[in-house]
Order: sequence, then structure tokens, then C-alpha cells
Amino acid sequence: MIKITPPKRPTLHAEDIIISSILDGTFPPGSSLPGERELAKQLGITRPPLREALQRLDRDGWITVHQGKPSVVNDIWKDGGLNILSSLVRFRQFFPSDFLTKLLEVRSVIAPIYTCEAVKYHPNKIIQFFNQNILEDDTPESFAHFDWKLHRILTVYSDNLIYPLLLNSFSSFYKDMAKLYFKNSENRSTSLSYYEKLLNLAREKNYLEAEKVTRITMKKSIMLWKRIQKKEK
Repeated sequence: MIKITPPKRPTLHAEDIIISSILDGTFPPGSSLPGERELAKQLGITRPPLREALQRLDRDGWITVHQGKPSVVNDIWKDGGLNILSSLVRFRQFFPSDFLTKLLEVRSVIAPIYTCEAVKYHPNKIIQFFNQNILEDDTPESFAHFDWKLHRILTVYSDNLIYPLLLNSFSSFYKDMAKLYFKNSENRSTSLSYYEKLLNLAREKNYLEAEKVTRITMKKSIMLWKRIQKKEK
């Protein structure tokens, strides 16, 4: 049976083409997009869906729309918002070579804090999570799924509404990266040891030690990730 892929909505089509053109340098930071009439013609769509796409790109920080003037391309690494991370999932071929390492470095900064707060304010919720969720098997997929659920719970029970938003903004990166990371048995063992320590610390309500252990583990994960990257080169 032939699988038919539905065509993209004109707005999404325009958005994807413009984003690709920004990322590949066709429209570098500071440059102007063609006028609406010309851009709509180039994209093969009408102006209303183009306007909607431009508004969405403006909202996320890709461009700045000026009424009556051409839209200007922003430097996304300086002016972009969290929604850009979600959009970038579809354009991984344009990632800077150290993008995923930088993402891990961000996690190494915030993970110890939200873990500390979760263990401090809701240790029983953390214990409950471990009691209700088990690693189904010793596979990269199983570890990736478990690790994502654990960190999501930790952000939620940190009682800081911003941490879940930050984590969710790169959920697809996280899951796919984790599958690659957990292909290595040493990495799985390191994380398994961390899970056991965190559970015991939650039982002891030792949130300061939970922060310390998480910080050490996150830094080690960066080292292990860099080792994976070297092997792939």
C-alpha cells in the first residue's frame, strides 16, 4: 500500500523555507527578506498565509516584522526565544558542531538546582516516581525514556514553573541525544548509579548532597558525550 504524505499547510511551508534560508545563510542576520508580494511569489503561496508565517517567525525571534517595510532577519543566537529550540528540531543539519555539547552544559547548570529543590520540597514525590517507574531493560531506548521522565519530574517538583518550560523546549533533542548517549554501556552504568544515589538521598531528604551528586554526574556526562563525538569523527 502506498503511503501518501499530506502536503504541508502553506503557512508551515513558508515558515520552513524561510527558516532553512536563514540557517543556510541565504538570509544572514541583519539582512532583509524580499517584500511580501515577491516572497509569496517565490514560495508559491498567497500573501495571507505568508503574513501568518512571518508573524510566527517574528514571535519566535527569527525575524523582526516592520509594518510597511521589509522584515529583518535577527541573529537567532542572540535575539531568539525558547520557541526557536523547538523549531530547530526539524533542521538539525544546520546545528553548530558543538550545539549538543552546549545543550548539555546548560543542563549541567540547571539540573543540580532543580534536583536540589525537588528533593528539598517533595522528597516523597521523587521516591514515588522511582517506585512507580522502572527501567524496562538495559537498552538505550529504555534509559533515554526513563532519564527524560526523571528530569521532567524533578523540574515539576522543583516548584519553579520556569524549569519545566526550559526542559520541554528541547525535549526532542534530549530524547534523541539520550538514545545515542546511552548506546555506551559505561554511560548507562554511570546513570544507573546516579539514579540509585538520588533515590537514597531523597529517602534521607538530603537535598544538598543531591545537588552535589547531580552536578558531578552532569559534568561527567559532558565528558562522556565528548568522548562519543571523538569516536564518530
